[in-house]
Amino acid sequence: MSLSWQQLHALIGVTPDEAVSTLYTGIGALDDAGALDVSFLGNPRYEPQLAGTAAGVVLVPAGDFTAPAGCRLITVENPSGEFSKLIDYFQQQANPFIPGVSPGAHIEDGVVYDPEKVKIGPGVVLEKGAVVGDGTIVGAGCLIGRDVVIGRDCVLHPGAVIRERCTLGNRVTLQPGCVIGSDGYGFDLVEGCHQKVPQVGIVEIQDDVEVGANSCLDRARFGRTIIGEGSKIDNLVQIAHNVKIGKHCLVVAQSGIAGSSKLGDYVTIAAQAGVAGHLDLADQAILAAQGGLLKNITNPGVYMGTPARPMKAEQRKMATVARLPKMREELRELKKKLEQHLSE
Repeated sequence: MSLSWQQLHALIGVTPDEAVSTLYTGIGALDDAGALDVSFLGNPRYEPQLAGTAAGVVLVPAGDFTAPAGCRLITVENPSGEFSKLIDYFQQQANPFIPGVSPGAHIEDGVVYDPEKVKIGPGVVLEKGAVVGDGTIVGAGCLIGRDVVIGRDCVLHPGAVIRERCTLGNRVTLQPGCVIGSDGYGFDLVEGCHQKVPQVGIVEIQDDVEVGANSCLDRARFGRTIIGEGSKIDNLVQIAHNVKIGKHCLVVAQSGIAGSSKLGDYVTIAAQAGVAGHLDLADQAILAAQGGLLKNITNPGVYMGTPARPMKAEQRKMATVARLPKMREELRELKKKLEQHLSE
């Protein structure tokens, strides 16, 4: 498993300015990489580590950087992004796609797939009517419900569940333990008892989406819960029924989005944030960590707090709250002085 100087440049889209015969065999952090490893400088705070790195090659942003002896620098616009391409390369070399169907998989009649173009692990259950696209990997113990459609080049890590009739586009990644198409949370109070509201819709996941471990995407009550193209959902996230998430959104760990809310494109929901039901979020809106959204956001920007407000307004409120103990003491002293003055 190696990478030539020419291959390295081809992967990151840069023309080599010299001929080098070295074959690079790995990747690593600046303080951990060896002479045959490639590293990167993605954050200025780590620049001091560059001077002492043993890496053979370091990807750097435009600027005046000095390489230690034995290290070559390659200037790229986005070192972190280009370094990710190298990670993918080495991972694919270490774990090449080898098609095949485990004898321990249970595949019902009527499943559509090409056994020479997919990889299906042990303990997988594929129910009647399911479709698995070419190049897709279905990890051990996954359950694919009836009439589920999975596109090309998807990766379903072990233990993922996709319930009946849900659809996945191309290049979708499901991390272990996530559940796609669980029932939406809906109950009516009838004669003193909570009666379940039927959830008969589906979840539609578009191309290039990733869903983190143990996240749950509920099926619609009717119609579709939609995760837009390129969106990335972190671990332990709850997406309720009939939610519509736009393209290239980020939903970070332990966040929850209640039923029928709609996110525009390029929206970010930061960690442990919550969105109440039936709300709309504008394109490029950001709900900061632990924020609570209780009304629509109609303009892009950063929103903080509960209820969420524009960041500057919330920061002013927080600063005022932080001064309250001192203001209380000052008020107490003024009160004492007033009482003394009145008693004289």
